Amino acid sequence: MRYVQLRAFHQVALSGGFSKAALALNLTQPAISDQVRKLEEEYDVALFSRRHRQIVLTAAGQRLLAVTHRLFGAEGEALELLQEERSLRTGALRIVADSVHHVLDVLTAFRERHPGIQVSIAQGNTGSIVETLIGYDAEIGVLGELGDERPFAVLPLNVSPIIAFAAKGHPAAARATLSLQELASWPLVMRERGSRTRQLLERRAAEQGVTLVHAVEAEGREAVRAIVAAGGGIGFVSAAEFGEDDPRLVRIPLDGPPLKMHEKLICLHERRNSKAIQAFFALARSLRG
Repeated sequence: MRYVQLRAFHQVALSGGFSKAALALNLTQPAISDQVRKLEEEYDVALFSRRHRQIVLTAAGQRLLAVTHRLFGAEGEALELLQEERSLRTGALRIVADSVHHVLDVLTAFRERHPGIQVSIAQGNTGSIVETLIGYDAEIGVLGELGDERPFAVLPLNVSPIIAFAAKGHPAAARATLSLQELASWPLVMRERGSRTRQLLERRAAEQGVTLVHAVEAEGREAVRAIVAAGGGIGFVSAAEFGEDDPRLVRIPLDGPPLKMHEKLICLHERRNSKAIQAFFALARSLRG
């Protein structure tokens, strides 16, 4: 067994195919295929099931992937350790967030203290944020409810109720509150199915025997805001993410017990010792008091 064979297997498993793995590792597809084949032949084990031009991890492959996640995670930690003296002077920190509003103050303070670190921020929903962190494609996640906290180090940020919002000229804009029963009769603009806001709304509606049917389904918060502002329907967001800087939109509280979003800062447990991650978490903790 060689390092290059395990690296090839790991990348194929993460990428879902030999061609994508070859691109990621800057190798040819035959070279990647040959490394995986040699690994399977040397230990007489099938790591992938190949059928109809698709590959699926076998049971043995899934177990090996869990090991290689730890292996290459440890490799990354070792590299970070060797670069510790300069880790907070240079480098990069990748954040994926359901909304950057929850960490704007942390981000500002972090940039002031560590100007040499390049920060990149991508948007996602709860499901995609978790997948991105597990796939080692980002270091820090910002999200609402988290189904399984076991793989992650978690820092609570804030609690904010979900509200409705509409364009200023919308008939519902003058309402003091809206019930879910009333919302069922209005055109709704909903986030994609992976959105935690949508999941919580639909769960509460089901508890009340109400069916919420969207007129438009849009991916991403900004797309929802644009559609609502154009008069396309009523949207939903946590109050902390609404903002007051768009004169086209009006917030409308939901009737009944508050439907709360618990925003969190998370990272994988095995990456929590990264100096940049520790610095970001420490700032978030101090700013939250």
